[in-house]
Amino acid sequence: MSLAVAIVGGLHAEARRATVDRLLAEVPGSVVLHHDLATAAAGTVVRTIRDATGILSAGEAPLVNDCACCALREDLVPELLRLADDGTTRLAVVELWDSVEPKAMAEVVAEAAGATGSGSGAPGSTRGRLAVTGVITALDPALLLPYLGNGDDLAERGLAAAATDQRTVADTFARQLEYAPVLAVLDSPEADDEDRELLAQLHPTARQVAVPLPPAAADPGPTGRGAAPFRRSALADAALAGFDVEAAAAAQHPACALLPAEADAHGVTTLVWHRRRPFHPERLYAALEDLTCAAARSRGRFWLADKPDTLLHWDAAGGALCVESAGPWLASLPDAAWELLPPVRRAAAALDWHPEHGDCCQHLVFTSPGLDRDGLESLLESCLLTDVEYAAGRAAWKRLPPAFDTLLEV
Repeated sequence: MSLAVAIVGGLHAEARRATVDRLLAEVPGSVVLHHDLATAAAGTVVRTIRDATGILSAGEAPLVNDCACCALREDLVPELLRLADDGTTRLAVVELWDSVEPKAMAEVVAEAAGATGSGSGAPGSTRGRLAVTGVITALDPALLLPYLGNGDDLAERGLAAAATDQRTVADTFARQLEYAPVLAVLDSPEADDEDRELLAQLHPTARQVAVPLPPAAADPGPTGRGAAPFRRSALADAALAGFDVEAAAAAQHPACALLPAEADAHGVTTLVWHRRRPFHPERLYAALEDLTCAAARSRGRFWLADKPDTLLHWDAAGGALCVESAGPWLASLPDAAWELLPPVRRAAAALDWHPEHGDCCQHLVFTSPGLDRDGLESLLESCLLTDVEYAAGRAAWKRLPPAFDTLLEV
């Protein structure tokens, strides 16, 4: 029987700890593995394994290529396999360090779960011994907007996982939030309706599970020996429900991402902007700063006139924008190549298909409290090709100034 592995991540340490403590209390035979990457400057990563009664073991793993996150990857699977072989653990909860993203660790464990040596069951085989059964991001809704607006580099906050780590607080938190199908939401007294609405609009398909504050931080109530024990809740069910790594990756891919829908409630707005005409590269480039700062979070895919065959990914948070190529639009590929693509990619293209341009389009989503919807739409429209420019055709489009070449590192 496989060892169930649930991954709990998130930059909000208090919410993460409350979540894993509740899982320990609710799931008999559960343990938590945690790698502390804060000690990386000293050349090691500290690993602890604990259950509901306290620490069971502790150890160190050396850095791998000066990368604390790489050391975590190298050390995590052997520890999970040791727990699987011991046979006494029902659920292994992997509590990720602050800036570690759940996608990378879920894929590491899933890869190990499907790996074999010379054959299934052969020495060195890990097939069937591990199973990712849940991925959960824990958060405090009152901190949602401050973290999404934080453009500091992780290194400035002492949260970088490697010397080359150039991520920011905002973009890291956004990916942690949007990857997980389950959000463990701390019952924070500081959170208001706007915070909760922002969370719902940023990840509308997520299953939200409430997590009470730890007794020391909660309102006075029964604690200690007289307190009632935790009962099995939706959180424990979510940790054991099962998780599809491939489907989760597809849901984040720019070509077929499950982007939020239009919404407007409690002062929070989500604008979905969908057009069939390409952007003029110079006008869009000139508007990037205003567009990036227009919303707490924006993402999607877009189409540049001078690169008509390239699907471009838009990813902005914390006042910073990442633009990168996500490969070709399907419309630019020969029919024979379609059969080599995942069905979810073909299905996404079919939904966007246009008789003239195929799947080439603008599909950008902006979510924020106080969003200036009219101003944002007007600015986006002004960046599109004019009627005259559009009528000139693709050959003329490709001769437009390549304003994005430096940004795309072409």
